This record gives sequence, C-alpha cells and structure tokens, in this order.
Amino acid sequence: MPPPVQLGLVPISNPSVGKNNYQGFNPRTEVLPAGWNGYNSRPLPVDILAEHDVGIRVRDGCVLYCDIYRPPTSGPTEQVPAILAWSPFGKKFNGLSMLKMLPWGVGIPHGTLSGLERFEGPDPAEYVQHGYAVINVDARGSGNSDGSVVIMGTQEAEDGYDVIEEIAKMDWCSGSVGLAGNSHLGIVQWFIASLRPPSLKAIAPWEAAGDLYREQFVRGGVWDSGLFDFITEHIIQGHHGLESFAEMYRRSPFQNAYWQDKRANIKNINIPTYVVASYSTFVHTQGSIRGWLEVDTPHKWLRWDPYQEWYDLWAVKESRDELLAFFDRFLKGKDNGFDKIPKVRMAVLKFGDKDPIYPLIEDDYPIPRTKYTSFYLQPNGSLALTPPTGSGSVTYFSELEKDGYQNVTFKYTFAEKTTLAGLPKAVLYMSTPDTDDMNIYVLVRKLDKDGKPMLNLNIPWKDAPIDSFDELDPKDHHNLLFYFGPLGVLKASRRKINESKSMHPQYPFHLHDGEQKLRKNEVVELQIGLWAMGIEYEAGESIRLEVSGQYPLFKDYTEEEKRNPLGEKGSVGHHVVHFGGEYQSHLVLPVV
Repeated sequence: MPPPVQLGLVPISNPSVGKNNYQGFNPRTEVLPAGWNGYNSRPLPVDILAEHDVGIRVRDGCVLYCDIYRPPTSGPTEQVPAILAWSPFGKKFNGLSMLKMLPWGVGIPHGTLSGLERFEGPDPAEYVQHGYAVINVDARGSGNSDGSVVIMGTQEAEDGYDVIEEIAKMDWCSGSVGLAGNSHLGIVQWFIASLRPPSLKAIAPWEAAGDLYREQFVRGGVWDSGLFDFITEHIIQGHHGLESFAEMYRRSPFQNAYWQDKRANIKNINIPTYVVASYSTFVHTQGSIRGWLEVDTPHKWLRWDPYQEWYDLWAVKESRDELLAFFDRFLKGKDNGFDKIPKVRMAVLKFGDKDPIYPLIEDDYPIPRTKYTSFYLQPNGSLALTPPTGSGSVTYFSELEKDGYQNVTFKYTFAEKTTLAGLPKAVLYMSTPDTDDMNIYVLVRKLDKDGKPMLNLNIPWKDAPIDSFDELDPKDHHNLLFYFGPLGVLKASRRKINESKSMHPQYPFHLHDGEQKLRKNEVVELQIGLWAMGIEYEAGESIRLEVSGQYPLFKDYTEEEKRNPLGEKGSVGHHVVHFGGEYQSHLVLPVV
C-alpha cells in the first residue's frame, strides 16, 4: 500500500524500443532452442520456454509485468522452483548492455552471459538447465508496469510479497520461490523477506545495502546521489515518474517516517540466507554485515567476495555453482551437503599486483579473536600504540581547489606481517575557526615499502587489459575496478549516537534526528565508523590515515550528479584535528 508519506516524483524517460534493450509490450510465448545466441555471446545450453510480459496484479490493483524463463517440459506434472530477480532497471536491460557502459566491461570475459540475464540478476542459461524458472520482474512503475517507480520500503516489499504468492500458484511452479541478485536485486530481498511471504523459502542477497539513508544517499549525514542520478538518467524507464530522493531530502534531511521506511527490518527474516559481501563496494558492505548479524535463522552463510560484485556473480564459476547448490538445498530439498559449507569465509586483499587470499574459514564475523587496537595520532604525523606525551593540532583547508584538496595524514609502518580484518573506527577531536559545521572524510590507505600509496584491483589480473598499475590510463579510473581502502564519512553536526542501536561497538549508529551545530573553535568528538576492511600488510608496509573535507575516491558520476537539494556547499574553510592531552584522537584497527 502507499508509503507512509506522500512521495515527491521526478520525470523519467518513457520506454523506447531499442533503448536498454526494451522490445515493446508484446505478450507472447516462445521456445528458444538450445544453441540460440541472440546476443552473440553465450549460446543457450538447453531449450528455454520464454513467456514475455506476463501480468500479475498486486493488492492495490496495479499490474506488474514479468518475463518467465523455464524448462519447456515444466507444467502441472513437472513443477519447478522459481527464482525471482526484482528491480526497476528493465527486465530486458541485460548485463551485456550495462557492461558496455563501463571501463573494461568490468573484466567479464566475452561469452560469459547469454543476454537473457537482467542487469545484476542470475542468467536463465545457467539455471533453467538445472530445473529452475528464472523470473525477471519489472517493479512498479518501470517498463509497462502500473504506478510510479518506488525504491525499497513497504511498497516494494508488499509488491514482492504479492508477486511471489501469485508465482507460487502457477501450474508449473513447485510452490517454492527464492530471491536472487545483486545491488538493487539484493537490497530488495531484505525488505520483501522481512514480510515473510509463505512461499519464499530462501534468499541470496549478493551485496546488499540495508539502510538507504545511512549507506547510500546520506552516509554520515552528507548528501550523495551521484550513483542514483546516473541510474535515473541512463537506466530506469517508465510512464509515471520515479520517487525523488532529492525532493524527499529537501522536505526532511533528518530521520522521519519516510526515511525509516528505507531501513529494512532484517531481524524479521527467518529463512535460509546466503549473504555475499565485499570490501570494495561503496554502497553495500555494511548492509551485508548487518544482514549476517541480524537474520533470525541458523541457516545462514557469509562469504566475503575478493572481486567486484558483478564479476563474482557472473564470471566466477565456483560462485555460480555454489548459489545453485544453495537453492538446490533450500528450494528443492536436496541433501547435497550444503549445510556443511563453512558459515563464514573471508577474503584478505594484498593490493598491488598480488592476488587476494581466499577463502579463509572463520567461526563467526566479526572474527572473535580480533584485537581492536588503538593507534594514536602523533605531532610528527605518525601513528603510535601509545598516546603522545604532549598535545597539539594540525590544520587543513577543506575546500576543493583547482589543483585538488588538502588533507592531513598520519602513518604507521608494520614491523612484521599483519592482517587487519574487520571494522575500523576513527575517533577524532576536531574544530573549525570558520563556520558551524564540517564534512569529514577519513580514508585508510595502504602504502608499499617505499611509502607509495597502493590500489587494489577488484578483478583478477588475468582479465584486465593491463599488466600493472603503471599502465593504467586515467580515463579508466572507476571505483568499480579499484579499491583505495576503508572509508568513513561524517558531518560534524550529525555526530549524535545511540549506542544501543549500533550493530557493533566499532560501527556507531548515528541518529540523524537533528543537528548539533558547532561554535567557532569548539572542539568536538567525532566517532566515525569506517567500512569493513580485510587487508594483509608485509613487514615494512604501512597504513596511512588521511583526513580531509573532500570525497577522496574517484568521482564516477559527476556529469549526472545533481546539486545538493538543500543548496549546501559542503566543506567550508579550515578544519583542525586535535591530538594529545584531553583530545586523544585515535584510529581503532581490527588486528587478527
């Protein structure tokens, strides 16, 4: 039913034949024969029965349309489980189309995908041959589905509930339904599964944020819509507009019923759950961790992916096989030994030209043996295991200038091989002489033995068109491909915390229910949770804490990004970091 408040809408492009592989509204059934290769990529291994533009009516009367790919033999006497892939990105907008928009096609080899896969979803060529139906749903308002496009929350959850229950009644369906997919297709699983549709038997959220306010649009209290502005402009098509996060933020930049509805009630999920997480995503990491911690089922798994999410979903055979085995176990009831797979498997990144360490089997996450170790900021720009003997401060200019931006840095060099795996946190004492607020960005970089900052490649080197970072063309800079290290963000006026709601002491829960503006030169404590890390350091390699007033990673979507809906400039003037004495600024790192 309708969201808790009236939505602001933004126009989107009408569906246009040929754009994003849209093929017009054309309900029909056909059999695609084995060997079919309509997208000149991966031939189908078996015949697939394709039903296009199948309408399903949900509780408010809107009709949502889907494409169903299933075995031609499926029917009343040969029923199969269904795997739903749900998003507003267009049910025929496939991975092949999206990869053409990105540097290197994110390393996914030609011939990996059939073109029947929807963007970020499972490929029917992979699953139909094993006795599954794959259903690509055009969420409310997208394509030819009725209504306006809404993103997550109660409305999309209820739509998902209704579609699942209608699919389960179809004569070819065994009554068992699963949800699969990455990013939006993963996030929506938290919302749908929290309503407990009776026919939903298992979910596989493959990198999935759990709180759109805190993890995507207003992370740390700082507005950032670049990624979604790109999606709005280039991907989503529909007839009746799209929910406007910018307009809803203009109406209320603080938590209200609308924003609370965008935080999934993960604790209500009680079915088998297969969670995939990675360090390199800039949206999903913390949602994956909260999902692992909060789902209420003994049948849950957490796998830390060493590669970029789409690469792992589509190009890594072991990952595809394991997802199939998960659904075989919980949608078909096969006794295939899946329950014996370790519940937690870690990846540890080495950066540079070295492959990640994967998998490392652990008992739980965060790793129980973790030693959360404080590294104190020192006057000489170093980090040390003991507080400085005196006190001091260091200042940087926070605004973006023509030649870049300033930061302050603090370095620690490891004397022996060390692994940091878990949740880092920065506790900084800061002030400003120039204004009443600060946007603070905290980044932990890895340095090689010569003190040079390192990057991690998010795909295997064998699938990259270069052999080393020395050959990297700046035009290919993109956060999908390269990882700097764990990042934390906080607007100083949003520093208020409710510890009882924090999913872990290392990751503070900021309330965002109002502002605590600063007086000039007032020193305040800022607890800044950085996103999870898993990095190995050799003896002689270093960590470098960088504090600045500007986003320190690649700016991927500057052409599409709309201005801040409140007209905020961002960081202004000078920021001061204090250390020593009564202001013991420090970085807490997870040593294992």
